[in-house]
Amino acid sequence: MFWYALMAALIVADGRDGLAASAHLAATGAIALALYKRLKRWTRRPRPFASDARIHAWVAPLDEFSFPSGHTLHAVAFSLVAIAHYPGLAWLLVPFTASVAASRVVLGLHYPSDVLAATAIGSGLAGLSLWLVPGVSLFG
Repeated sequence: MFWYALMAALIVADGRDGLAASAHLAATGAIALALYKRLKRWTRRPRPFASDARIHAWVAPLDEFSFPSGHTLHAVAFSLVAIAHYPGLAWLLVPFTASVAASRVVLGLHYPSDVLAATAIGSGLAGLSLWLVPGVSLFG
């Protein structure tokens, strides 16, 4: 819900530029969703709580498999694209994304390697997305 609220806020606050940024976020998100679902079906890695009885899942998982963390992949990709459009959002998005990533392990839903891989995949996806959209860059 956070990302939908952010996209709506960008449109309200910045009109046409906010709409362009939100469309960029939505397109990146759609590709991220397809990619992570494909990876989960391909790797079929059991979640930590399913493999080790000492680990408790504190919330119900959205699906059966662990690799990669879809929440982390989306948070990283969305944050990088949003920050490229609006650098002033970094103060909010960087800690939020770090919290999302850490929560996946703390909640017993993912291994640290699931989160690290999702961070790399989300970063790569955001980088590709930014490369494809002229005039938008993390580096000014």
